[in-house]
This record gives sequence, C-alpha cells and structure tokens, in this order.
Amino acid sequence: MKALQGVEGQVEWVERTAAKCGDGEVRIQVAAAGLNRADLLQRAGHYPPPPGVTDILGLECSGVISEVGAGASYQIGDRVCALLAGGGMAEEVVVDSRHVLPVPQGLSLPEAAVIPEVYATAWLNLFRLGVLQPGEKVLLHAGASGVGSAAIQLCKAFGNPCWVSVGSTDRLAYCESLGAQGGVLRGESLEALRDFGPFDLILDPVGAKYVALNTQLLATDGRWVMIGLMGGRKAEVDLGLLLAKRIQLIGSTLRSRGAADKADLLADMQNEIWPLFANQTLSPRLERSFPARDVEAAFAALASNRVSGKVALVIDDSLA
Repeated sequence: MKALQGVEGQVEWVERTAAKCGDGEVRIQVAAAGLNRADLLQRAGHYPPPPGVTDILGLECSGVISEVGAGASYQIGDRVCALLAGGGMAEEVVVDSRHVLPVPQGLSLPEAAVIPEVYATAWLNLFRLGVLQPGEKVLLHAGASGVGSAAIQLCKAFGNPCWVSVGSTDRLAYCESLGAQGGVLRGESLEALRDFGPFDLILDPVGAKYVALNTQLLATDGRWVMIGLMGGRKAEVDLGLLLAKRIQLIGSTLRSRGAADKADLLADMQNEIWPLFANQTLSPRLERSFPARDVEAAFAALASNRVSGKVALVIDDSLA
C-alpha cells in the first residue's frame, strides 16, 4: 500500500506492507485523513511516534471498513472514522475497533476525518481531566485551531462561557461565530484577558511563554491543562501563587494513552458528543481539503497558522 511518511522536514509517499487484521481489529480503506500539528512536528523529527507505533503520519482518518477481525463490532462496508496513534495517511489502516466510531449523520467522509483527534483532545482535557462544571469560565489559547474550534463548540453546548487568544481579528471573529464570548490578539497585550477573568480552566497549547500570565488569570481552584509547548518548555513558575490559589497544573497528551483508556474516551464521546453532530449543535469546521497529490500544499496550509479550523487530505476520492 501507499503511505505517507515524514523525512527530514519533507513528506513523501512510500510503499509499505499492509498490516494484518487481528482479533478485535478492523481494516479501513481510507477516504481522508485529518492533519494536525503533531504531523508537522513528526515530519520535522520533533515528535516521534510512541514505541511500537508505525511511523506513517496521521492521527485520525475516515473511510469504509474492508475487513473485520473476530470480536469487532462492525461490518464490512460501514462508514467510520478513527482515532489513531499513527498510520492514518495511507491507503488503508488497521485499528482497534474500540477506537472507531460511525460517521455522524449528515457528514461527509472528509468532514468525519477531522473530528476524532481534536474532539477527543477537547473532551478529554475540558471535561474528563479538567472536570469542567456548567457555568465555569474557560480560556482557550490558540482558539481558532482545530482543538480550539472543537473546544469552543463544546463549551457552548455544555454551558461554559469561553474566551480566546488568537492571532488576528479575522480569527477572533471566527471564534465568536462559534460561540466564544470574546478574546484578545496575541500581537497586542494579553493582559486585556484580565477584563474577562478570572478563569476556572485554561486550555493551553503554548506552554512556557504563557506561564506567568496563566497563573495570574486563573481563579482559586482553577485548572491549567497544558496540551502543547508551542511557546517553549522551560519557564519560571511562581509556586507561591499556585499554592495560594490552589491551582492544579495538568500535563496531558492523547497519543500515548493506552488502548483501554482511549476506548473508554471514545465510548464517552459517542454517548455525549455524537448526538450533537446529528442535530448540528457541533460542526467539524473543515476549512480546506487537499487531494493526496497536493500533500505539501496541505502541510503548508496548516503550518501557515492562517487556517481557522481543520485541514483534510483526501486519500481516495472515489470514497470521499
């Protein structure tokens, strides 16, 4: 099969041997794959896959099931999307059937391809780890990103007012159209966020650059969930402020979580989130899709930081 791998900052299609489909697994003929910042990092050599995981790019995909292992609860021909630790940017992928969900009613396969990673990340960190309660206030850094787009919609759906930090007025308007109460631009003073705080939860993909700001903006008993390090990994922390406010600092990654943990997370999502796609409360926010031959353009679009929402790579347009 053809598969996409990152090599010295570039991406290229290579021939790979297809994996066998074991008990409890399904084989998906891939229609489309979602692009994520993790793919950019892996391509650049900064985010290797966990031990035992393929180096093929792609943390989420959609397609049609072509083979079913013993005990898997799907049938050949089912339209599905999947959360992956890697391997989604290929003609086919074999995955634990517990990490697969049916395509939500009314969505295309490219739209479904960009749901699993960002909505799993947002749901895990806002509601499971962050234990967000109705009415609590949320700050989302990088609010126009794929994860940010999902998080804004989930906050609105579950009764949590949220604010964002973003890179442009257009992206702020985009976030407000999804349900954000407001926000500030990174190029201006982020201190203006004080006007909207204090916040009960901050979802932070930036890291070191925002450490001092986050500790000041959080309310007593606030939760600071760190999901990325775009702004660096080392910073000085005022531990006295953490103690005084009883702030919880939570580090979180999704890719390296165990199979059972991910299965439980996706089962929760199917119960709580999937009905909200069917009634159009939630949206995939697919901004652009690219054919497989234009993979470099797809990666460039994501790397530009000008995309609001998600980018998809269409692997098999006969399915999509």
